[in-house]
Amino acid sequence: MLSIKNIVKEYAKHRALDDVSLEIEKGKIFGLLGPNGAGKTSLIRIINQITAPDSGEVYFNGEKLNPEHINKIGYLPEERGLYKKMEIGEQMLYLAQLKGLSKADAIKRIKYWFEKMEMQTWWKKKVEDLSKGMQQKVQFVATVLHDPELIILDEPFSGFDPVNAEIIKDEILELNKKGTTIIFSTHRMESVEQLCHHIALIHKSHKILDGSIKEIKNAYRNETYKIQYEGILNLSQHSNFEVVEESVKDELQEITIKLHEGIKTNDVLLELIPKVQIKHVEEVIPSINEIFIQKVTALN
Repeated sequence: MLSIKNIVKEYAKHRALDDVSLEIEKGKIFGLLGPNGAGKTSLIRIINQITAPDSGEVYFNGEKLNPEHINKIGYLPEERGLYKKMEIGEQMLYLAQLKGLSKADAIKRIKYWFEKMEMQTWWKKKVEDLSKGMQQKVQFVATVLHDPELIILDEPFSGFDPVNAEIIKDEILELNKKGTTIIFSTHRMESVEQLCHHIALIHKSHKILDGSIKEIKNAYRNETYKIQYEGILNLSQHSNFEVVEESVKDELQEITIKLHEGIKTNDVLLELIPKVQIKHVEEVIPSINEIFIQKVTALN
């Protein structure tokens, strides 16, 4: 759906994006990750045509990005942009018509979303009378009202309590199930593995990682395993692994081990089974958060 080619963006003497290229597949949830100030929001503003790149190009469904594409995009900015003194129903109607909906279609869509999000009584309320979390719900509805093909969510869970964060997460998944492509930008990793099919990590204006969640996690596997067992094991007498950690879990002994080069899990089991009763073996695959920290720390 979206092809981003060699984007460069500078502000005064600061280079916010340096030769960044991404391919965002139609119907997927794409995680745009990185620390604060990495360049994520600069890229999002370029996709939304709020700013233009200094060089490079963006293509939307094979066409060079142009003003006609704006109505096909829904954008939830990190800095929320609602009119505080305006009634919510009137504001939603105004924003929906800006995106090309007729007044009748806009009213129909607003009623649908207000009911879905349990906001039926909010029509005459003003934004300034709502809590931050309630304002976030209004902003989310404004983002999706016009049924966009591409939704861009910049830190969408910021300010939400756990219950409303879960509601928004479920709505994101439901929209994606219906075929909507979603860019999910965040520096928080908690929801990335649950939501995203594909991620890119931007750090200090450069793309430093790009791939599917599965591909990236597989690339960072490091032959580390957790083993739970009953019995007594002399951990100084082994040849196939290094012990990383020892603990007790659910009344079982648990060790985390890293295999020596060339060693397989079967080799370890053959060594341990005559000595103890093995109850559970599990490979320890780094989380996206651990990979994120590892990559960013290595580059700092």
